[in-house]
Amino acid sequence: MAESKVAIVTGGSLGIGKAAAHAFARQGTRVVVSARRSPEGEKVVKEIKAGGGEAMFVQADVSKPNEVQSLVERTVAQFGRLDYACNNAGIVGGWNQLIEISEEQWDSVVGVNLKGVWLSMKYEIPVMERNGGGAIVNVSSINGFRGSAAGADYTASKHGVIGLTKAAAKGYARAGIRVNAVCPGFTETPMLLGIHHGKIPEDLGDRIPIGRLADPGEIADAIVWLCSDGASYVTGQTLVVDGGFLA
Repeated sequence: MAESKVAIVTGGSLGIGKAAAHAFARQGTRVVVSARRSPEGEKVVKEIKAGGGEAMFVQADVSKPNEVQSLVERTVAQFGRLDYACNNAGIVGGWNQLIEISEEQWDSVVGVNLKGVWLSMKYEIPVMERNGGGAIVNVSSINGFRGSAAGADYTASKHGVIGLTKAAAKGYARAGIRVNAVCPGFTETPMLLGIHHGKIPEDLGDRIPIGRLADPGEIADAIVWLCSDGASYVTGQTLVVDGGFLA
């Protein structure tokens, strides 16, 4: 990737988003790290700068249109363009049974995980069109392909991300904008810890054909590849990175 390129990473303060921000920076891309948590996000920016990269932090809640619009506008004001976007921000909710999900929880989870991806693309795509093209990677989940006994709100939102990705890919391919999704499997992140109440089951890795959980950096590598020239003919696709779990 050329040094002049610019990437936005939402949910960039922790886990996969943090790893993606670092991965883009290692390629010479200028990175805008965005998240709701300022201290963690600022820390990621400091780490990137300490490694010789260029980055800035913008606090934003992707479920709020004005904050997403401001994120993109500040990116352009600072760096003059936008080439890549990793729309990664996501939450789990209570991970409870369907009938136990409150309307407030449903709106919160779907608002961040699905509406947030839509809003991000809504404001990212016009800037990329002006640049003559770009690449977007939306982060779904293996739960975008399967159901589970709990977390129906999360599962529905991640299914939606895949459909939204396909629609955007078809709508903007002629504008030179490629839109793909990644579906991570079980990955060692704070989100996975939250689902399992702070303790990941010891046998979880045994359920995965490859024999272990993913490192966030392995998901980040897939994201960066989908944005690279090596994936120049790839759009509207969903790349499952799960160690063979869904095979």
